[in-house]
Amino acid sequence: MAKKGTKDLSTKQQQELLVVLKDRFEKNKVRHKGIEWLKINTRLEGQKDKLWSLHEMEITGGEPDVVGHDKKTGEYIFYDCAEESPIGRRSLCYDREAWIARKANKPKNNAMDVAIAMGIEILTEQQYRNLQRLGNFDMKTSSWLKTPDAIRKLGGALFGDFRFNQVFVYHNGAESYYAARGFRGILKV
Repeated sequence: MAKKGTKDLSTKQQQELLVVLKDRFEKNKVRHKGIEWLKINTRLEGQKDKLWSLHEMEITGGEPDVVGHDKKTGEYIFYDCAEESPIGRRSLCYDREAWIARKANKPKNNAMDVAIAMGIEILTEQQYRNLQRLGNFDMKTSSWLKTPDAIRKLGGALFGDFRFNQVFVYHNGAESYYAARGFRGILKV
């Protein structure tokens, strides 16, 4: 784990993380056809803050992996690719406003603040649907999705899952939280 209060990984931690990411990349080539690990590795080595965020994704159970490459910016796109919503990011309401509004049985935190602290963003509905094209995710869990302002202003928030061989996107009160609901993140490197 990184030193408490810092966003720096030791050289050893960086090397261990790169080994884990490379291994996952090699085992899941269907997620990133035509992308070479060496180019990703070179890009990662120069971005300690991004490595720290990927480490946070990893230690909370996200199993980050490359799912795309933005040819305009040169950025590689990582999503949480764990089979189920990351276990270290569950039992969270949607955002701080919802957390404050909840008077009884507050969760320990909220998904939006945790994502910001990790240096990542929560997947949008479209990104979540794109992820589901790469495999079957959230077959037993669900994941909060970045919610449009118009829905959030009315007190709601979106989440998605995969059931009956279909991706479903639902709504819930933003203050709700469940042991089987977390969130998935995106990081561009």
